[in-house]
Amino acid sequence: MRVRSATFGARALRTQEPLNVHSRAVLSAFAQLKAASLAFSEGAERKSGTMIYYRSLAYTLLACCALFSIGVWNVPASEAQESVAVRAVMVKGALPVDDPNGAAWAAAPVSQFPLSPQVHWQNRIQEATVKDVTVRALHDGNQLAILLEYADPTENPDDGAALEFMVGDKKAHFAHGQPMGQVEGGPVNIWFWRNKDGKAVDMNAKGFGTLKAQAHQDVTAKGAYANGTWKVVFARSLSNDHVEEDVQVKPGEFINIAFAIWDGRKDAAGDLVEKGSQKAVSSWWYFRAEPPPDYSPYLYAVLAVGLAAGFQFVLIRKLKKGQPA
Repeated sequence: MRVRSATFGARALRTQEPLNVHSRAVLSAFAQLKAASLAFSEGAERKSGTMIYYRSLAYTLLACCALFSIGVWNVPASEAQESVAVRAVMVKGALPVDDPNGAAWAAAPVSQFPLSPQVHWQNRIQEATVKDVTVRALHDGNQLAILLEYADPTENPDDGAALEFMVGDKKAHFAHGQPMGQVEGGPVNIWFWRNKDGKAVDMNAKGFGTLKAQAHQDVTAKGAYANGTWKVVFARSLSNDHVEEDVQVKPGEFINIAFAIWDGRKDAAGDLVEKGSQKAVSSWWYFRAEPPPDYSPYLYAVLAVGLAAGFQFVLIRKLKKGQPA
């Protein structure tokens, strides 16, 4: 899906999705209870006190249903619109960590993000080849795989791609963690791939000119080019022991992610058109590894509907028998 661009910072999550199935079930339960209460009070020729009693009982049960539905209505952040987040769904079986064309990628939600020329640091670039990037992600509870897909008219040895993450809790600018407005940001973790190298480099930066490879290398990457399109898959464990240098991905929590792409073509003079800071970049977006499924909201919905149905049955039965209070 297409998304709208923004300049700085992480976007606020938006949770404006349609009601899901268990929320609709609770709405149905509310409707049944209220209908039963109204039918009884209007159809029964009882004393005023009796009707007030049943009305009170009905709305008490409505309140109980509301309590049951707390877990249903409190839609988690995972329901945020995919337009601002990459969702790594949890799957069983082997991840396609070295296969950009693997069939398993069909199970991954698709998000698309705009790219623009890097203009924050010299040497700047006024036009970039790649305009957007499509992102998919999967994890199995231990390993994480992220697939980038983007259009590039030609395959070149210096074609490259990178992912960027914040490290720790301190916010950082998406431009290599560069301090902005005299505000020092935190470090960033960068996973870099280049076609001619055929592998990933795990790096850190805290401002322009500070980029360096880590002593340990635990990120893998593999690219595949066909029909004017690059597919590059990055993989690493969700977490590791290098908490001061590497991003730690905890299922269920949102982190920030950014993207960079280099078109490795050369100009008429034989110089690379895009290299170093001359590249297509994004600002920060959200990333989330999905936790294992939680089915408790469905249980709340079933309990609410069952309670509503039971109360309605009792009211109708009393009406048919003409039973006094």
